[in-house]
Amino acid sequence: MPSARWPSRLWIVRHGESAGNVARDAAHAAGVERIDLSHRDVDIPLSPLGEEQARALGAWFARADPDDRRDILLVSPYVRARQTLNLFREQGGAAGDEPIVIDERLREKEFGILDGLTTSGVASAYPDQAEFRRILGKFYHQPPGGESWCDVIFRLRSLMDTIALHYAGRRVMIVAHQVVVLCLRYVIENLTEDEILAIDQQGDVANCSVTEYRFDPDGPQDGALTLIRYNDVVDHQGSAPVTAEPDRTTGVRG
Repeated sequence: MPSARWPSRLWIVRHGESAGNVARDAAHAAGVERIDLSHRDVDIPLSPLGEEQARALGAWFARADPDDRRDILLVSPYVRARQTLNLFREQGGAAGDEPIVIDERLREKEFGILDGLTTSGVASAYPDQAEFRRILGKFYHQPPGGESWCDVIFRLRSLMDTIALHYAGRRVMIVAHQVVVLCLRYVIENLTEDEILAIDQQGDVANCSVTEYRFDPDGPQDGALTLIRYNDVVDHQGSAPVTAEPDRTTGVRG
């Protein structure tokens, strides 16, 4: 069957605003080189606003047609992503008995030695890396101990193979991070480096925004996932302010 390769619906959600986003703003306002955080990146929780955003998203999805509900929930192992999905489910965005599958391939892009530095911090502490990134661009630059966008894409190709193998024809929701949202677009839509970087240049992926695909049986190669909406927060956030902060390491975001 043509649909055997793909889920029938796919939603990709960025986590709510995190304490790391807030600390980043404070670091830039103070003009310092390092973001003041004591947690590992994996352990950074949602901010109070991020919790509000996640609840608003869940309440909006709870009003959807019951036949249009998600039945597979995949999430990054990072605390801020898992909190987002748990709050989403508590508000009725998904049935309470639906299992949540934690998949490490959905983790945030790893920044290596540049983790936690602001733009000025990178230039001051590692001027060679700042120059390498300028020359190579964010798609290919890999800081020591970290990942390039290509590295993230490699693991997301594996993730999509798993989804095709186990969840074909199902309604799948993913909760993860900004770079993961963008790199999944690259994989699913077969984009080029220039195309995905042009999308990135249009602005940050908003916290708790929704990117949605539906399976089109008339698409290329016996059917394909078709983009329905990208970075959408208009429908669901209501009174919860929209935030679109870069993730923790601003100087090398993505």
